[in-house]
Amino acid sequence: MTGRADAPPDPAGPDPAAAGSGWPDPPPGALGTDPADAAGRVGPAATVPAGDDPGPVRLDPAAGGRPADPAVAGVAGRVGPAAIVPAERGAGLARRDPAVGGRPAEPPGDGSGPPGMGSGAAVPQRAAGPGRVRRGVVLGVLAGLLLVVGVASIGLGAVRIGPDQVVAILARRVGIHLGVGYSEQQDAVLWAIRLPRVVLAVLVGSGLGVAGAALQGIFRNPLADPGLIGVSSGAAIGAAAMIVLGATPFGLASVPLAAFAGGLAAAALVYTCARYQGRTEVVTLLLCGIAVNTIAGAVIGLLIVVANDSQLRDIVFWTLGSLGSATWPTVGAVAPLIVVAVLILPRLARSLDLMALGEREAGHLGVATERVRIAVVVLAALATGAGVAVAGVIGFVGLVVPHIVRLLTGPGHRIVLPASALGGAVVLLGADLAARTVAVPREIPLGVVTALVGGPFFLALVVRTRRRHGGWG
Repeated sequence: MTGRADAPPDPAGPDPAAAGSGWPDPPPGALGTDPADAAGRVGPAATVPAGDDPGPVRLDPAAGGRPADPAVAGVAGRVGPAAIVPAERGAGLARRDPAVGGRPAEPPGDGSGPPGMGSGAAVPQRAAGPGRVRRGVVLGVLAGLLLVVGVASIGLGAVRIGPDQVVAILARRVGIHLGVGYSEQQDAVLWAIRLPRVVLAVLVGSGLGVAGAALQGIFRNPLADPGLIGVSSGAAIGAAAMIVLGATPFGLASVPLAAFAGGLAAAALVYTCARYQGRTEVVTLLLCGIAVNTIAGAVIGLLIVVANDSQLRDIVFWTLGSLGSATWPTVGAVAPLIVVAVLILPRLARSLDLMALGEREAGHLGVATERVRIAVVVLAALATGAGVAVAGVIGFVGLVVPHIVRLLTGPGHRIVLPASALGGAVVLLGADLAARTVAVPREIPLGVVTALVGGPFFLALVVRTRRRHGGWG
């Protein structure tokens, strides 16, 4: 049977592909007459088995249900011009039309909707979910807390400065007179003593916070902190050695510079020991960090033994941490290093998120895992080394803050990294305020305050992790 009885004669003669095909004539309307319905489903391009040919054959209703013209299809028995291909999500199968360059055929409509979506269809818009709102709220709250704690840190102390006086003194520096009275003593204390201390606390806290969050992400270990790669212990060796030797080749900056060099040297040693055949295993890196920290503790103990009473007090006070030596030159020396780390580490958020799936999986997704690991370790060492060089050894900030942020925002590093920077600044600034005001006129070492807060949190984290995973095996 070559065609329907009511079909007009073919001026080109009978279809060679249809001759002797043996396919029955389909009933009218069985294959549909709509070239492409509104849902993008299969229209007239119905497919049936092709006998010995494994490929499908397209039946053309306009040709009486016979297979498509081989000259158009390319080879007899293969899919013709209306190839069946997957459509958009939820649309089933779409029909590609060769007349429009192989793009999916346009469904009928009145033209009011976008191409390929029929009449009056609306373009789907990505709504702002609660996660986005929560991220914005968390960053806003942390920024507000930082402002409040900063004003309180500037105003509270042996010389009280009211919030309005703080604003007036700062405005006076930029040429704005608010008409609020204050004394010259308050002006000198704010500008020369407290404001550099507040700025330094913000820099060091933000550096420790973002470094801790990045290291926890790269190690996939919730117990990681900046001291794990040996930066803090190496900086302590450099500072203690400079104090015991009594050398001052760079004046007052000799101890901070020696501490910074020692921190970077320790981090480089840890990474070199952990690197093997061009790769760095996380477990090996952690073990090397523990070994370097142990050796550094022994070296510091030897330096304490040979130090005199004055040097011993300086070593102990420095290893416990303090921001009492903050000056504007000190702030200017460490600010570039910490700011670079705080700005660059959040740009690695996507890579850290993918590496949480595993290094092999992240590599398949296009992440250069070794480069990301090197970048994170180097930037974390810069931020931590610069902070420890001017403030001493301050623990638990890089451990506590990222966990608090994750409890509020979730594990995504795009929000965890900047929020950890803000949270670290708030925590360290608050700890410094407590260290200055709790035992006036004495000042509690800053590292003691952070350890009193971070130690119980660390224990709670260990117990929580053990209970959740049913042990450490």
